[in-house]
Amino acid sequence: MIALQLTETHEMIRSTAREFAHNVIAPSAVERDQTGEFPHDIVQQLGELGFMGMMVAEEWGGSGLDTVSYVIAMEEISKVDASVGVIMSVNNSLVCWALETFGTSEQKERFLRPLAKGEKLGAFCLSEPGAGSDATQQSTVAVQQNGSWVINGTKNWITNGTTANIYLVFAQTDREKRHKGITCFIVEEGMEGFERGKKEDKMGIRSSDTCSLSFTNVRVPHSTHVLGEVGRGFNIAMEVLNGGRIGIAAQALGIAQGAFEAALKYAKERKAFDRPIADLQAIQFKLAEMSVKIEAARLLTLKAATLKDQHQNIIKAAAEAKLFASKTAVEVALDAIQIHGGYGYVREYLVERFLRDAKITEIYEGTSEIQHIVIAREVLKA
Repeated sequence: MIALQLTETHEMIRSTAREFAHNVIAPSAVERDQTGEFPHDIVQQLGELGFMGMMVAEEWGGSGLDTVSYVIAMEEISKVDASVGVIMSVNNSLVCWALETFGTSEQKERFLRPLAKGEKLGAFCLSEPGAGSDATQQSTVAVQQNGSWVINGTKNWITNGTTANIYLVFAQTDREKRHKGITCFIVEEGMEGFERGKKEDKMGIRSSDTCSLSFTNVRVPHSTHVLGEVGRGFNIAMEVLNGGRIGIAAQALGIAQGAFEAALKYAKERKAFDRPIADLQAIQFKLAEMSVKIEAARLLTLKAATLKDQHQNIIKAAAEAKLFASKTAVEVALDAIQIHGGYGYVREYLVERFLRDAKITEIYEGTSEIQHIVIAREVLKA
């Protein structure tokens, strides 16, 4: 039995995140969506608030908060701007968590501390041109030479790709062992042979930067830049992504809540047949369905976060949360546009951005199809 009860600390986190989102993020969200400008100042301020390393222990520069706090903050941030939400999510869920869980004390001091404090930004590099949903098919390779590893290959769809300082890069170190021969490396910006591609022109989350990365004889020291054990990279990636899905579920939840609130406000103000359209049963039914879906998504996300805080198996819960929350984000955004009518189809009324931002939550960190496979596998184990 999972007890979902928010504490005073949780409510304080919600209040802080909501105020920051409203006062700092919201004023530039529309312009950044149009221009694709990365929110450097906002990310820096998130770091100062302790939101870039929320779950990292205080001894390593983090806030020492639980996963539920992180989910609450992610929802509030993403409700206003999902681009900022995913920047925050990757740094927290994927990079910081991996370094704290699998890193040495030296790696935590050197890499984790500045990431947790928001002084540096991290990126998680698993996807490749030929390895998306099937992450076992890594073409990027690393060969050991004189106490170092030499990395060659290409990574695709890397969030924070053009702006990050520290990259977790997965490469094949023993092809004969397939996925059991994958290792995780720490690559730093500026290393010789490491190049960042142009920023992708995306449909949504446009002020979050996404790009390809290329590695040409990039040399990293074995003693300091291998994360975890050699050959355990695939296991590290899967463990990290299980937790990362909770962050994306929270992002999707925030998008859905933002779209719902916009639709509710519009329905109360817009008049048709001499009365607010909120008085029309057709609109009321839509709002009711939207509310139910969002609440269900929130509970699934909080359940997964609570299980993670209790150090229980989160594979099924995290996949369920991401699958349902991402589907909810898309459906609620579509309904929000429908409630706005023709106004919902133009950028002036903003709700079309919720739909453009929502769609990616069904794709990254494991597509919805992959989540079905994960859930079914866990169900069949029972």
